Amino acid sequence: MAGSETHYTLPRGTVDKPTKVLIVVAPYYKDIADELIAGARAEIEAWGASHDLIEVPGALEVPTAIAMAGRMSNYDAYVALGCVIRGETTHYETVCNDSSRGLTLLGLSGHAIGNGILTVETRDQALARARVAEQNKGGGAAAAALHLLALSRKWGAPRAGVGFRPSEPSGEDTVIASLNPSRT
Repeated sequence: MAGSETHYTLPRGTVDKPTKVLIVVAPYYKDIADELIAGARAEIEAWGASHDLIEVPGALEVPTAIAMAGRMSNYDAYVALGCVIRGETTHYETVCNDSSRGLTLLGLSGHAIGNGILTVETRDQALARARVAEQNKGGGAAAAALHLLALSRKWGAPRAGVGFRPSEPSGEDTVIASLNPSRT
């Protein structure tokens, strides 16, 4: 029976320096969104991080808001929250696939994102997944974002001797990149 299995979750970590997380939620189903937010907030705070919350009109806008924040703000990680319940049209597939694809592409470009956008058949399924006392998918999405951030911080140390280095300053405003292995 689905839901009766025990799932492994990574141990909760902590942040070693100030960390700011942006929660982006599409509150189309407000009661479900509120549960997801409560779980995400509790997990972020348990890690010792801080957070901001913004709302967007729907699940399709969540990746766009995260991309904008990534370009224009100073967040370390992102939590995507919302819920899409299957209806009678193919709109469900479009919203599920495109919001997930957008978040995946942002993650592959280096953003630490936890995907907590529920894609379900019924409201009961959504509530079971959203409730903090049940599956707590909001908390799980926040934990995923923070675990990915920890990895990026672990692997993100500057490396010497890799790639192109700027040529010696010529006194001009334009600097041309050149491969100069003698420069460290």
